[in-house]
Amino acid sequence: MSDQRNEAPARADYAHFLPIGTRWMDNDVYGHVNNVVYYSYFDTVVNQFLISRGVLDFAHGEVIGLVVETGCRYFASLSFPDPVTAGLRVARLGNSSVRYEVALFRADEARAAAAGFFVHVYVNRHSRRPTLLPDNLRRVLETLVV
Repeated sequence: MSDQRNEAPARADYAHFLPIGTRWMDNDVYGHVNNVVYYSYFDTVVNQFLISRGVLDFAHGEVIGLVVETGCRYFASLSFPDPVTAGLRVARLGNSSVRYEVALFRADEARAAAAGFFVHVYVNRHSRRPTLLPDNLRRVLETLVV
């Protein structure tokens, strides 16, 4: 029996994809993309998806998402100049929170080099209190639910 915690996720398990170019500055002294940069890639694919679907107005929207939890597992190194594709899915869609899962794939590889998650709690911009997901946001996120 395989241990799914140690098996890199498959590309086919994700609903949305975004190519992300690695940069020279992403590498650390060990010659691979530094762990903190992976989180930047996660943030990029989620926010690109939300902005491109018209459901995130980060400058003026009444409802914003705050990150309350993150995690990442590493299966293989990424390095500049590797082309990377971020895969995105939603694992849990609650009343005011969303668990996004992201996998990073080198070039056209079928298995992820890294897989992680973060949880957004959606809050009122001014009070910072949790609020129900707006209907338009919920509809868009439902397309990513696995």
